[in-house]
Amino acid sequence: MSKPHSDACERNRDPILAVLREYFVDQRHVLEIGSGTGQHAVHFARRLPQLIWQASDRDENLPGIRAWLDEVALPNTPPPLTLDVSGPWPTATFDAVFSANTLHIMAWSEVEQLFARLPDVTGIGATLIIYGPFKYDGCHSSDSNVAFDLSLQTRGSHMAIRDAEAVDALANRAGFALIDDVAMPANNRCRVWRRVSI
Repeated sequence: MSKPHSDACERNRDPILAVLREYFVDQRHVLEIGSGTGQHAVHFARRLPQLIWQASDRDENLPGIRAWLDEVALPNTPPPLTLDVSGPWPTATFDAVFSANTLHIMAWSEVEQLFARLPDVTGIGATLIIYGPFKYDGCHSSDSNVAFDLSLQTRGSHMAIRDAEAVDALANRAGFALIDDVAMPANNRCRVWRRVSI
């Protein structure tokens, strides 16, 4: 099959990589939730060889992810896992979790489920990094994010750019404390949490 391709992944991968290099420096086993095309998994695993990069996504996206992983055949990228946040989760434990451009695609109930299940797959000290657009105090950070939010609403009423404070509340409930909020190109953010409690 021809590999799926995302221009956005090509644009944002190196700024995200800079954040991963800083905050995944002591981590070894990463769960990527919503690996999409698989481009991020290949790029990050190749440049962070100390990490085992576990890609995951819904069943319909796995063939494309496999195509990317199989082409480069890296030793630190096991086969992708089926993971729908509303269904069964992996039984393994990870010391890092990464997700890009997923929270605004999921329904809010799915975002809640994602965070509620994180304690099942992480331990104390685990690092969580989520990339994407966020609102702050209910306000967008740019006109382009206003337009993007409107476009999401036309695609599906369950989609929306999420409020950072609401996401932080879910993270805190799961035992994760915010440790950084990094500005990224195109009015996105990399928000970084660390698990500090059970």
